[in-house]
Amino acid sequence: MAFYSTKDYGNERGLSCAMRQWSADSHCNLLHGYSLGFKFVFAAEQLDHRGWVIDFGKGGFGPVREWLHATFDHKLLVADDDPQRDELVRLGELGLAEVRVVPGASCEQLAAYVFENVQAMIHAATKGRCWVVSVECSEHGANSGIYENPAHVLKSVTAEALQAAIKGA
Repeated sequence: MAFYSTKDYGNERGLSCAMRQWSADSHCNLLHGYSLGFKFVFAAEQLDHRGWVIDFGKGGFGPVREWLHATFDHKLLVADDDPQRDELVRLGELGLAEVRVVPGASCEQLAAYVFENVQAMIHAATKGRCWVVSVECSEHGANSGIYENPAHVLKSVTAEALQAAIKGA
């Protein structure tokens, strides 16, 4: 059995950045901006000494908050495979933008990228007691993408299979 908690680091927090979906067949292939939001679901099989899954203050979520701002706040996100990557990165070299090269600029790809980084931080902060279940990245209230932790999915499927086997026995 797992305990869950959530942290909604919403679009109103001001993680304003510019990006482009270079492969889109629409105006999304042009530079445009959003104030990104992130929703995290955390889990732990045992609560900490305060009865929490995770500390949302400096001891737990604090490093995540700092990383989110350093990575997204007033940044130009450039997809690693963008054919104009070098030109966009040059904007940073010219002092016109703070550029962050990311694996991809879709909400889904950003959710996976954030998961990979935050999972490592949460694992370290909780000494492996807690894990990230999922990360949702939203451009605004209407569009988002979600990445779910494959290890958590496997645990859920395994638990369901065991329950089914017990019922069938």
